[in-house]
Amino acid sequence: MTTSPIERAADSFAAELSRRRVERGMTKKQLAARMGFDPSYVSHVEGRRHRPTEDFARRAEAVLGAAGAIWQRFQEYDELRQARSAIVAHRDPPVPEQWMPPGTGLIVEQETATLAYHDDAYRCVIRRALYNAGTEPVTRYLVRVAVDRYPNDPGRSNRHHRENPLTFAELDLQAFCDDQGTREPMEWRKKHDRDAFKEVWLLFENSDGRFPLYPGERVTTEYSYRVNQDKWGQWFQRAVRLPTRRLALRLDLPLDLDPQVWGVETSLSAEEGPLRTPLVRHDEDGRAFFEWSTDDPPLNARYRLEWRYRAAPIAPAAPPPESETRASDRMRAAGIVQLGADLLRQPARQFDLPRDEANARDVVTRLRAALERLDELHPFSKGVGLAAPQIGLPWAAAVVRPPDRDAEPVVLLNPRVVDAALETDEQYEGCLSLFDLRGLVARPLRLDIEHARWDGGRVITSFELAMARLVAHEVDHLEGRLYVDRMDPDVPLVPIEEYRDTGNPWRY
Repeated sequence: MTTSPIERAADSFAAELSRRRVERGMTKKQLAARMGFDPSYVSHVEGRRHRPTEDFARRAEAVLGAAGAIWQRFQEYDELRQARSAIVAHRDPPVPEQWMPPGTGLIVEQETATLAYHDDAYRCVIRRALYNAGTEPVTRYLVRVAVDRYPNDPGRSNRHHRENPLTFAELDLQAFCDDQGTREPMEWRKKHDRDAFKEVWLLFENSDGRFPLYPGERVTTEYSYRVNQDKWGQWFQRAVRLPTRRLALRLDLPLDLDPQVWGVETSLSAEEGPLRTPLVRHDEDGRAFFEWSTDDPPLNARYRLEWRYRAAPIAPAAPPPESETRASDRMRAAGIVQLGADLLRQPARQFDLPRDEANARDVVTRLRAALERLDELHPFSKGVGLAAPQIGLPWAAAVVRPPDRDAEPVVLLNPRVVDAALETDEQYEGCLSLFDLRGLVARPLRLDIEHARWDGGRVITSFELAMARLVAHEVDHLEGRLYVDRMDPDVPLVPIEEYRDTGNPWRY
């Protein structure tokens, strides 16, 4: 029986979410896909097994268009949770015909991304119609440029870009802002500068002054850059990082090269698959144009066009370098299930404790033994974790050893995340199930995990910094998720041989 005010508020949120979803005629799976969540998460929230988070509430409100009702229920819950009594401040008018929760910030009402190939180089132009649905002036926003010459051969591609790094000088990055018939140049500022990846802030300012985008205002921006074909690779991808109403992609390729183009899409809730609608092609003046668009793409979805030139000679593939046994092969020999196995993509089976206590203890014993064997193969100075599916067992159990080797390993049975800090950081992670690579992953700096004791009781443990990252990684495994699913789509994986920070502790 629900007794506390905060539990009643959580129940009200779940009931409002369920009612609005049913009114829209959406299944839990459909809603989860639109929101960019795993289907089980929506089910858990509606079933009161997960408490709502701010990010979840914002996305649910935006997708279901609940006229602020879902967001209001969340605020009521959140104010009780944080024991706040402050009165919610006045908010600016919402987006016409589509309510967005306060603080949503920038909305992309229309994005048109064009890539053209001329004179052995690709020119990319991104045009965006923006709306400020937030409560503060917007003075900048982040854009990314990523190249991958050999997308199907990460090792070769990383070596190529290390020897031939992409530079800002060759990009010739230009940006403009169109506002009421005036085309203003936009300055930009570097954020990240890596061999194959650039990140810059586009600034709503130039040498003549500043022109912030105020709440309730609209503007269209355009930025463009150029990359030689020897660095680009034959693919073009857009990732949805802001709420977007319409996304359009356009390729402009030479007709005499006889281009063949296809497309794929991925999201947080679905593996890679073909675009749901076909590309449209038309030929004109010696050029082949390929166009595709979608409405209301879910956050974190990725849409990728790929092509080959059937009239161009195919360069022979470089022979693989001679090397010792790969790291992943050593892990496989030690009994660690590797990427590609179905078990790694399936939610783990929950223990029924205390009835399954003997089975749970056996699984944990086998996990501990596997970690001891792995110590002979690699020095895990940053700590290490292992989930039962990684040793071929379908149970919801994991063992996490802290970076401090003298500390007792943490045993997690039937774990689930109940709260996470809004503050995150990015660090490189490895995984025993794809040990040849390292990837840059954002994780919360604090994580609250509810997990089971041997007697079936539940306890909540808070983890911070390095342990929060290690635990989050293992909980992902038990939900059928890998760290690559959480990576920025524009940041490439790094082969272990080229990972320069091997053995160094995380920077906390």
